[in-house]
Amino acid sequence: MSTPTAAVGRLPNWLHLLFLTLVATATDEFIIAGLLPRIADDLDVGVPAAGQLVTVFAVVYALGAPTLAVLCERFARRTVTAAGLALFVAANIVAALAPGYWWLLAARVAAALCAAVVTAAAFATAAAGAPPGAQGRYLGYVTAGMTTALFTGVPVGSWLGGAFGWRATFWLIAAVGAVAALGVLATAPAVPGAAPAPLRRRLAPLRQAAVLRVVAVTFLAASGGLMFYTYLGSYTAEVATGSYGLLSLLLLLVGAAGLAGALLAGRATDAWGPRRGLLLVLGGHALTLGAAAVAVFAGGVGAAVLALVVGCWAVFAWGLNPPVQGSVLAAAGPEAGMTALALNISGLYLGTGVAGALGGAVIGAAGVRYVPVAAAALLLCAFALALLPDRTGRKDPTGRKPSGLTGSATAAEPSAAAR
Repeated sequence: MSTPTAAVGRLPNWLHLLFLTLVATATDEFIIAGLLPRIADDLDVGVPAAGQLVTVFAVVYALGAPTLAVLCERFARRTVTAAGLALFVAANIVAALAPGYWWLLAARVAAALCAAVVTAAAFATAAAGAPPGAQGRYLGYVTAGMTTALFTGVPVGSWLGGAFGWRATFWLIAAVGAVAALGVLATAPAVPGAAPAPLRRRLAPLRQAAVLRVVAVTFLAASGGLMFYTYLGSYTAEVATGSYGLLSLLLLLVGAAGLAGALLAGRATDAWGPRRGLLLVLGGHALTLGAAAVAVFAGGVGAAVLALVVGCWAVFAWGLNPPVQGSVLAAAGPEAGMTALALNISGLYLGTGVAGALGGAVIGAAGVRYVPVAAAALLLCAFALALLPDRTGRKDPTGRKPSGLTGSATAAEPSAAAR
């Protein structure tokens, strides 16, 4: 493996493959939304029934992530990632060949379970394989794979489905997953799993206050941020005084700014530590949502101002993952990192599910202009929770006692080079 100095300057090939892994799993998650009418027509079901393919994937992903992580924690991360990807590929092949709705639904359940364990293992590998002082950068780069899927994988998959049928999209996802699986198996660092331990000990992250607090922060931040994103179209129609087609440009801007946010947040986490990085992201997120609220109550703004507000919001919204993952890893300790990451992913997905329902309730009760107000309130709650002092007494590698959520992320899992 590269020396720490070299690894910080030039990202290793295995990290690029983990990036590709997250592109594949995130595309699989989001792609159904663009294929619903075609799937419904081909399988002779209603659009609402086809929509359950999205719901089932998200729910199974959220519930399955911590359970599977507990079962897989003791296995080497490379083995878990490669095996999970192989099963993920098989599930998407079944989806591509599905003769009916229930076969496709079953394939989506299997793909969600595989994606859940693969995502947790990929993040754990990135954190453990990073050289000293670069964990945030590595986590940010892998996170960027999820963001990239929103404005590359999903549009390409939707176009492919329109040109060659919805089944072609699943063949594409399977092909990308297969490339990632072979690459990970050949190049990923040898990060061992946790030592054998009783089930009670492996379930420890599920009852650790420090871990649960980080997960709660993730849940609140996801609920607020995704609420605004879910109803961005309605918000744009309410606030914009710009031209036709503005929403499409804003969605493209969200993807590009979100990618930049994930990468910048990773560097900020390395420079300032996970706690300060998390507070920066949460505070900036709340402020930009406040700006979005001011824009709508001011009676509307021009397209350029709206683009500036939305772009700044996307930087902070998609910058959450690197510092929050560093925080949850440090809170869990070295023996349960993958389980804690999976639990945090569940918080993210549950927050995503709540975002749509809560945003709809806000619109029904008060109107779309109050969506950024409610979202900002959730982010302020997350910020306040992140400010609470750490009660674990755990020290970071420099020997200093942490004053917030966690100490240093590098306390969670030592780098693979050090093992």
